[in-house]
Amino acid sequence: MKDAITILQAQTRVSVRKEETLEILGICCRAAAKEGADLLALGEMFCCPYETGSFPLYAEEEGGPLWSRCSQLAAEHGIWLSAGSMPERGGDGRIYNTAYVFDREGRQAAKHRKMHLFDIDVKGGQSFCESATLSPGNEVTVFDTEFGRMGLCVCYDIRFPELGRLMALKGARLLLCPASFNHTTGPAHWELLFRSQAMFNQVFAVGTAPAFDEEASYHSWGHSIVTGPWGEVIGQMDEREGFRLTRLNLGETGRIREQLPLLRHRRTDVYTLEETH
Repeated sequence: MKDAITILQAQTRVSVRKEETLEILGICCRAAAKEGADLLALGEMFCCPYETGSFPLYAEEEGGPLWSRCSQLAAEHGIWLSAGSMPERGGDGRIYNTAYVFDREGRQAAKHRKMHLFDIDVKGGQSFCESATLSPGNEVTVFDTEFGRMGLCVCYDIRFPELGRLMALKGARLLLCPASFNHTTGPAHWELLFRSQAMFNQVFAVGTAPAFDEEASYHSWGHSIVTGPWGEVIGQMDEREGFRLTRLNLGETGRIREQLPLLRHRRTDVYTLEETH
């Protein structure tokens, strides 16, 4: 198992045109290959305006045109591709906010349907209701790579400590979270949440967001971030479009867990945390 991994985060503007999205996707994959990145990470709904009415309009089934292009580009460039999230039309007819990960051969390595839907109404701030058009997923998602096991969640999921802990207990030492916080929740909680999930579970946490676009109906906070198992911020972008390359030593998770054995010190004789299905 390899410890050293290089991640390129692509903080891109969300286009309303699918053709332009495919162009942007290609540019990002070429940049990742050029920089020698092992993994390219994209933001939540990188391919669709973040509006409840847009999710059904842009939704595709698993294996659809965008999925296929992601698979093709991952294989063409020999990279792992954490393809942010996209609206998925399930076989049940429901719409999901779904994150896919593709391996270096273009095979789907992981799929996570956003478990916690963003239904909020902050006084004097943001209101949003994902459940108006989206349905929740029900799976805790981890997957294996040559760098060990990773966990996958989407945006609002990062707010729930139980989910991060379950991924860690399943062996994840890095959490990928495509996200799109706004200008109410971003300044207040973005850094805090990624640092806390990383520290409590002694993992690396990678949050990748779309860039801020003043002309969009939803204003993403941006600030794509990487936090470490000691709870530190390793790197963070601002709100603008761009790339950030980060080299990590995932072996740090084991060393920190050995020195400060939080997971071993849990009182499972007093309390437990388990999946219900």
